[in-house]
Amino acid sequence: MAVYILRRVVSAIAVMAMVGIFVFLLLRLAPGDPAVMIAGRSATAEVIAGIREQLGLNDPMPVQFIRWVRDMLSGDIGTSIFAGRPVLELISQRLEPTLSLSILTMILAVTVGVSFGILAAWRTGGLLDRLLAAFSALGYSVPVFVIGYFLIYFIAIRAHWLPVQGYAPIEGGLWPWFVHLILPTVTLSLGYIAFIARVTRASMLEVLSEDYMRTAAAKGASSYAMLFHHALKNAGVPILTVIGISFAYMIGGVVLTETVFNISGIGRLVVSALSNRDYPIIQSVLMLTSGLYVLINLTVDLAYTLIDPRIRY
Repeated sequence: MAVYILRRVVSAIAVMAMVGIFVFLLLRLAPGDPAVMIAGRSATAEVIAGIREQLGLNDPMPVQFIRWVRDMLSGDIGTSIFAGRPVLELISQRLEPTLSLSILTMILAVTVGVSFGILAAWRTGGLLDRLLAAFSALGYSVPVFVIGYFLIYFIAIRAHWLPVQGYAPIEGGLWPWFVHLILPTVTLSLGYIAFIARVTRASMLEVLSEDYMRTAAAKGASSYAMLFHHALKNAGVPILTVIGISFAYMIGGVVLTETVFNISGIGRLVVSALSNRDYPIIQSVLMLTSGLYVLINLTVDLAYTLIDPRIRY
């Protein structure tokens, strides 16, 4: 296990290095000059040249890359070109809404998705199984922003049950914080509920068809024991995998959801940075999300041995 962990850590470092090179080159080689965008198209050539010199854009690419890596390793992830403030400060200010939305979404998606998948597998071919199939098709095909606008119109505007948009900081009270996150959480979680439920159902059906499950039923094992003590544990590896993948890929849905519900999180910060070509913000957020993705994959791989003792590295 120690050798496996060391090998995975080394591979994670190599992946992050390749991601860093890709992110740096992708932004630097994209069309458009950030100095022109900062100064404005009506600016003189002297002003644009001064901005390029100030940002170090006149240096060779290897020099810019080494300077960027050195600053990242020292904890200085840069200063926003347009805001003129440290990127770390901007990210920390937007972190709470994004984390709150992501964590609540995963709690809802895992709880409902795994439960639906287990029940659909236990009563395969029944009403719940058919409803899950229809719900999965709907969750896969309907975009996040369509679901968001639908919920806003019928639940917030027509019924006046929940706030339309915005975010309430947690220090202002748990109830306002929770109420403002209900619609965004439901909007973002529907697709993941469908995904997790379908994988859970398929994995549970495969396990329930095994000979040892029929033996357990013949010995008089209860439905609860068969589902949760025998089947779920043996079906846990693919379920855990899809949960990890869902959490890692959630950043795309977070961007759209924060935009629809006017939540000032990291997703909206990235959208603004992309439109302004604010290199430090884009690079920092991409590296942060890439590191989180690698960390989740590593955690999921290590958790396999806790679920299935037959797995050895």
